[in-house]
This record gives sequence, C-alpha cells and structure tokens, in this order.
Amino acid sequence: MRKRLIISVLGVLLAATGSLGAGSAQAEPGKRVFNAMQIIFSPANPNAFCTIGAVGTDKYARKIAVSAGHCLSDPSKKYADRDLPENIQPVYDRGDTGFGPIGYVRYFKDPEGSMTGHLTKDYMIIELVPAVTLSSQGPHLKETGVMEVPDGQPSPNAPNPPLDSERLIGAALNNTNELVVSGQLGVWYGRITSNSDGVYQSWAKNKAGDSGGPAVWHVPGGAYPSQDNNFQAAGPWAGITKAIILGVPQYVYTSSANILADLRARDAVHPGVYGAGFQVTGNP
Repeated sequence: MRKRLIISVLGVLLAATGSLGAGSAQAEPGKRVFNAMQIIFSPANPNAFCTIGAVGTDKYARKIAVSAGHCLSDPSKKYADRDLPENIQPVYDRGDTGFGPIGYVRYFKDPEGSMTGHLTKDYMIIELVPAVTLSSQGPHLKETGVMEVPDGQPSPNAPNPPLDSERLIGAALNNTNELVVSGQLGVWYGRITSNSDGVYQSWAKNKAGDSGGPAVWHVPGGAYPSQDNNFQAAGPWAGITKAIILGVPQYVYTSSANILADLRARDAVHPGVYGAGFQVTGNP
C-alpha cells in the first residue's frame, strides 16, 4: 500500500543561486528547528509535505536535519544519490514560509519501491542555514542523543567494524523494545515486531505526511507519554518514519543505524559527505 507522498524536485533546471551563507543573509536569526517540524519544498505546494526526524551537526560542524529520501523524486536520476553542494532545492518550515528557506537538500535517495519494500537507504540530508537554532525538543519528543546498541546486529549499510550507533535494535519475541513516534496523530508508542535489514515494523502509528518524522527508543523504566506528563517522552533517536505497508503491524521506520552507517560508508569513499558523523543536538 502506498503511503508516502512523492513530489518532484523543484527548480532542478535552474542554476544554483549562490552559497548557503549568501542564501541565509536575509534570514531572521534565532528561528528554532526541531524534530517533527513539517517541511515543504515549495511555498506554492503547502500540502506536499514531509517531516523532520532529527536535527544536529555533522563531523564537519554543519547544521543538519534528517528526513525521508522518498519525499523527493528525480526521474532523470541526475540529482538523487549524490551530494548536492549547490542550493538547488530549498526546504521551508510549512508553518512559517515567510522566514524563507530553513535549509537546502544536500542528499536524497530516490529508491524505486521504497514505500512497499524494505529498502535500507531511504533518507534525506538537509543542510540548515546558519541563522537557525537547533533544538532537541519537538512537540512531544526530546531526543537524547543517538541510539547505540553495543551488542546489536550491524546495519547492512555498516562498514567493518561497525560503530555501536550502526547496530540495530532487537526485535525477537523475547525483546520488548518499543518506538515512540511523533506526527500528525500526536504521539504514539508500540513494540518493534520485526527488523528487516534495519527497517523496523512497529505498532506505533503514523500517517501520510509524517514521512521522515522522529522515532525514539523507549528507555526501559522511562515514562510513557500520557495526559499526566502532557504527552511528552524522551529517548535516543532511533529512526525516521518510512511508510505504511501491507502487513501486521503496518507501520515501518528506517533505523537511525542504517542512515548513520550509510553516511559513514559514503564519507570513507568521498570525504566531506553532508551529514557524516551526525550527532543529535544537545540544545534544549
């Protein structure tokens, strides 16, 4: 079942319009960017939106946001699956387009069948403009760093030896690992029932437009979101919303391990990859 909205890359036939710094010169400083922020790729199409899963910095000290790769489509295969240093595709806060671009797409994977299959590299990297302020606190979720699984199975994307952040959360019957997610339905949590090459199935609900949105690991013993705590939760970033599939449960998420592993693998071949060494911001 197709769940995610696919939109075309906008303005790809236009020449790049200057550096990121120049593009941000008109921006008002201090705008906060956070997980679960809805994003669009053209103010003329406000209903063609996706969602931010995590914000932070990469090893090259660039401000970075992560979302889903299938939010953009590139039939020409000219722009997908390569770094885009030019300011070709702007990204806007859906709720505040008047601010101008909050960043520019630097990488997206445009995988065929990404919404019905378990493709492992369905992610997007956005370089945020210098004027924005990073925040670990979304409407419902506070991301407390990146998920690390010291004894977990390595992501299929991981170089050898894998880092702990490139290992997958267990989903066997004797595991009780759960995801907590945030999107248009509010905040939901549910057990991870399957792990197919680093794509998690879970009972945590999502809907169209939540693609790329945040999923954190529920820390054992930690509070569940409820009316008592204003539906808030905290945990390490564990992945992003991917799709609804024909399955039980039908909700699937791309693991943070798959994303981080692929970034490191690409950076080893071509140093300077946008997002390589990504860490979730510690800013409140």
